[in-house]
Amino acid sequence: MPSHHPDATLATQRLLHASPSQVFAAFRQPELLARWWGPAGFTNTFERFDFALSGRWVFVMHGPDGTHYPNENVFRAIEPDTRIVIEHVMAPLFTLTVELAPHGEHHTHMAWVQEFASAELAARLRELVIPANEQNLDRLEAVLATLTDKETP
Repeated sequence: MPSHHPDATLATQRLLHASPSQVFAAFRQPELLARWWGPAGFTNTFERFDFALSGRWVFVMHGPDGTHYPNENVFRAIEPDTRIVIEHVMAPLFTLTVELAPHGEHHTHMAWVQEFASAELAARLRELVIPANEQNLDRLEAVLATLTDKETP
């Protein structure tokens, strides 16, 4: 689905104060993922969450204004503590690649790369997506800060 054109890609990076296994757990465990997925003020209702290769993730994001946003994704790659590739299979079409790398003790460098179906689509969504992704990662950091090693088997 991605266009493989550099102008179709929106990306960000973060140094997270958590181990790669803790960050991976925040994706793998639906009760954690539901707490941070989406921009500030959004909540989620997961209908299906099959965290496996070709598994489906179907959910509704609830905006702070009461608007409901249905979403459906397919997991295209899952490499524990290293990489997750999620294909958003409904409009707007994109593939999200999340790469995790250890950075010192108990820190993780995260690369978050969202590749849209076309450069035109990425350009149209850029002003919405870039701040939304940053808010999403702010929320992830907040959830990670509450975790203990016992919560991330």
